[in-house]
Amino acid sequence: MTQQITVQDLERLIDSDPRLTLVDVRSADEYAAGHVPQAMNIPLEEADARINDLGSGPVALLCQSGNRAGMACELLREHHPNLLVVEGGTDAWVQAGKPVVASTAARWSLERQVRFGAGLMVLAGTLLSLLHHPAWISLAIFVGAGLTFAGLTNICGMAFLLAKLPWNRQASPKLKQQVTA
Repeated sequence: MTQQITVQDLERLIDSDPRLTLVDVRSADEYAAGHVPQAMNIPLEEADARINDLGSGPVALLCQSGNRAGMACELLREHHPNLLVVEGGTDAWVQAGKPVVASTAARWSLERQVRFGAGLMVLAGTLLSLLHHPAWISLAIFVGAGLTFAGLTNICGMAFLLAKLPWNRQASPKLKQQVTA
Protein backbone atom coordinates (compact mmCIF):
# COMPACT_ATOMS: atom_id res chain seq x y z
CA MET A 1 0.00 0.00 0.00
CA THR A 2 1.28 3.45 -0.92
CA GLN A 3 1.81 5.81 1.99
CA GLN A 4 0.57 9.27 1.05
CA ILE A 5 1.68 12.41 2.85
CA THR A 6 0.46 15.98 2.65
CA VAL A 7 2.54 19.02 1.77
CA GLN A 8 2.56 19.95 5.46
CA ASP A 9 3.86 16.46 6.36
CA LEU A 10 6.56 16.85 3.70
CA GLU A 11 7.62 20.21 5.11
CA ARG A 12 7.92 18.71 8.61
CA LEU A 13 9.95 15.79 7.23
CA ILE A 14 12.30 18.13 5.35
CA ASP A 15 12.92 20.05 8.59
CA SER A 16 13.26 17.01 10.87
CA ASP A 17 14.85 14.15 8.91
CA PRO A 18 18.22 14.83 7.26
CA ARG A 19 18.12 11.35 5.67
CA LEU A 20 15.04 12.28 3.60
CA THR A 21 15.54 12.11 -0.16
CA LEU A 22 13.05 14.19 -2.11
CA VAL A 23 12.56 12.97 -5.70
CA ASP A 24 10.66 14.81 -8.42
CA VAL A 25 9.70 12.29 -11.13
CA ARG A 26 8.62 14.83 -13.77
CA SER A 27 10.49 15.47 -17.01
CA ALA A 28 13.62 17.62 -16.89
CA ASP A 29 11.77 20.55 -18.52
CA GLU A 30 8.95 20.40 -15.98
CA TYR A 31 11.44 20.15 -13.13
CA ALA A 32 13.43 23.12 -14.44
CA ALA A 33 10.29 25.24 -14.73
CA GLY A 34 9.71 24.94 -10.97
CA HIS A 35 10.37 22.36 -8.28
CA VAL A 36 10.39 21.96 -4.52
CA PRO A 37 13.72 23.09 -3.03
CA GLN A 38 16.09 20.16 -2.26
CA ALA A 39 14.26 17.88 -4.74
CA MET A 40 16.41 15.86 -7.12
CA ASN A 41 15.09 15.08 -10.59
CA ILE A 42 14.69 11.44 -11.55
CA PRO A 43 12.21 11.31 -14.44
CA LEU A 44 9.70 8.47 -14.15
CA GLU A 45 11.16 6.64 -17.15
CA GLU A 46 14.57 6.54 -15.39
CA ALA A 47 13.30 5.57 -11.93
CA ASP A 48 14.07 1.85 -12.00
CA ALA A 49 17.57 2.46 -13.42
CA ARG A 50 18.44 5.01 -10.71
CA ILE A 51 17.52 3.08 -7.58
CA ASN A 52 21.00 3.65 -6.13
CA ASP A 53 20.37 7.42 -6.14
CA LEU A 54 17.60 7.05 -3.55
CA GLY A 55 19.74 6.57 -0.46
CA SER A 56 18.75 4.45 2.54
CA GLY A 57 16.44 6.85 4.37
CA PRO A 58 12.86 7.76 3.59
CA VAL A 59 12.12 8.84 0.00
CA ALA A 60 9.32 11.29 -0.80
CA LEU A 61 8.16 11.11 -4.42
CA LEU A 62 6.35 13.94 -6.12
CA CYS A 63 5.31 15.04 -9.59
CA GLN A 64 2.90 17.69 -10.84
CA SER A 65 -0.29 16.30 -9.26
CA GLY A 66 0.63 12.96 -7.66
CA ASN A 67 -0.19 10.47 -10.43
CA ARG A 68 3.31 9.85 -11.78
CA ALA A 69 4.70 9.77 -8.23
CA GLY A 70 2.25 6.94 -7.49
CA MET A 71 3.44 5.12 -10.61
CA ALA A 72 7.07 5.58 -9.54
CA CYS A 73 6.20 4.21 -6.11
CA GLU A 74 4.77 1.06 -7.72
CA LEU A 75 7.97 0.64 -9.79
CA LEU A 76 10.30 1.15 -6.84
CA ARG A 77 8.36 -0.51 -4.02
CA GLU A 78 10.26 -3.81 -4.13
CA HIS A 79 13.64 -2.04 -4.18
CA HIS A 80 13.09 0.53 -1.43
CA PRO A 81 11.10 -0.05 1.76
CA ASN A 82 10.34 3.52 2.79
CA LEU A 83 8.55 5.35 -0.05
CA LEU A 84 6.13 8.22 0.42
CA VAL A 85 3.96 9.90 -2.21
CA VAL A 86 3.19 13.60 -1.79
CA GLU A 87 -0.56 14.15 -2.29
CA GLY A 88 -1.23 16.75 -4.96
CA GLY A 89 2.47 16.97 -5.89
CA THR A 90 4.09 20.24 -6.86
CA ASP A 91 0.68 21.79 -7.56
CA ALA A 92 -0.31 21.30 -3.91
CA TRP A 93 3.08 22.67 -2.78
CA VAL A 94 2.57 25.84 -4.82
CA GLN A 95 -1.07 26.22 -3.74
CA ALA A 96 0.09 26.05 -0.12
CA GLY A 97 2.30 29.08 -0.81
CA LYS A 98 5.56 27.20 -0.47
CA PRO A 99 8.68 28.30 -2.39
CA VAL A 100 9.78 26.69 -5.64
CA VAL A 101 13.08 26.77 -7.45
CA ALA A 102 12.99 27.56 -11.15
CA SER A 103 16.10 27.17 -13.26
CA THR A 104 14.54 28.21 -16.54
CA ALA A 105 11.76 30.43 -17.75
CA ALA A 106 8.41 28.71 -17.37
CA ARG A 107 7.40 27.09 -20.63
CA TRP A 108 5.53 24.03 -21.72
CA SER A 109 7.55 20.84 -21.68
CA LEU A 110 8.44 19.44 -25.08
CA GLU A 111 6.23 16.42 -24.39
CA ARG A 112 3.24 18.70 -23.69
CA GLN A 113 3.93 20.68 -26.87
CA VAL A 114 3.93 17.43 -28.89
CA ARG A 115 0.64 16.30 -27.34
CA PHE A 116 -0.95 19.68 -28.03
CA GLY A 117 0.36 19.87 -31.61
CA ALA A 118 -0.63 16.28 -32.44
CA GLY A 119 -4.07 16.71 -30.91
CA LEU A 120 -4.64 19.96 -32.77
CA MET A 121 -3.60 18.42 -36.10
CA VAL A 122 -5.83 15.35 -35.60
CA LEU A 123 -8.75 17.59 -34.63
CA ALA A 124 -8.17 19.91 -37.60
CA GLY A 125 -7.80 17.03 -40.06
CA THR A 126 -10.95 15.34 -38.80
CA LEU A 127 -13.06 18.52 -38.80
CA LEU A 128 -11.79 19.60 -42.22
CA SER A 129 -12.58 16.14 -43.61
CA LEU A 130 -16.13 16.42 -42.30
CA LEU A 131 -16.74 20.04 -43.24
CA HIS A 132 -14.61 20.67 -46.31
CA HIS A 133 -13.18 17.66 -48.14
CA PRO A 134 -12.76 13.98 -47.12
CA ALA A 135 -9.08 14.00 -48.14
CA TRP A 136 -8.24 16.02 -45.02
CA ILE A 137 -8.57 12.82 -42.99
CA SER A 138 -5.10 11.98 -44.29
CA LEU A 139 -3.70 14.62 -41.89
CA ALA A 140 -5.16 12.74 -38.92
CA ILE A 141 -3.86 9.43 -40.33
CA PHE A 142 -0.38 10.91 -40.85
CA VAL A 143 -0.23 12.19 -37.26
CA GLY A 144 -1.50 8.86 -35.91
CA ALA A 145 1.17 7.01 -37.89
CA GLY A 146 3.83 9.41 -36.60
CA LEU A 147 2.76 8.90 -32.99
CA THR A 148 2.76 5.13 -33.47
CA PHE A 149 6.27 5.29 -34.94
CA ALA A 150 7.41 7.49 -32.05
CA GLY A 151 5.98 5.04 -29.53
CA LEU A 152 7.67 2.05 -31.15
CA THR A 153 11.09 3.62 -31.78
CA ASN A 154 11.31 6.42 -29.20
CA ILE A 155 12.10 8.77 -32.11
CA CYS A 156 9.62 11.63 -32.39
CA GLY A 157 9.87 13.76 -35.49
CA MET A 158 7.50 16.37 -34.10
CA ALA A 159 9.58 16.72 -30.92
CA PHE A 160 12.71 17.06 -33.04
CA LEU A 161 11.11 19.91 -35.02
CA LEU A 162 9.60 21.61 -31.97
CA ALA A 163 12.96 21.53 -30.18
CA LYS A 164 14.40 23.74 -32.94
CA LEU A 165 11.84 26.52 -32.36
CA PRO A 166 13.22 29.65 -30.69
CA TRP A 167 11.29 29.27 -27.43
CA ASN A 168 12.70 25.76 -26.92
CA ARG A 169 16.36 26.66 -27.40
CA GLN A 170 18.61 27.44 -24.52
CA ALA A 171 19.93 30.96 -24.62
CA SER A 172 23.61 30.85 -25.44
CA PRO A 173 25.75 32.53 -22.83
CA LYS A 174 27.12 35.88 -23.88
CA LEU A 175 30.80 36.31 -23.33
CA LYS A 176 31.99 39.53 -21.78
CA GLN A 177 34.67 41.23 -23.79
CA GLN A 178 37.80 42.07 -21.92
CA VAL A 179 39.00 45.61 -22.34
CA THR A 180 42.75 46.08 -22.34
CA ALA A 181 44.33 49.45 -21.80
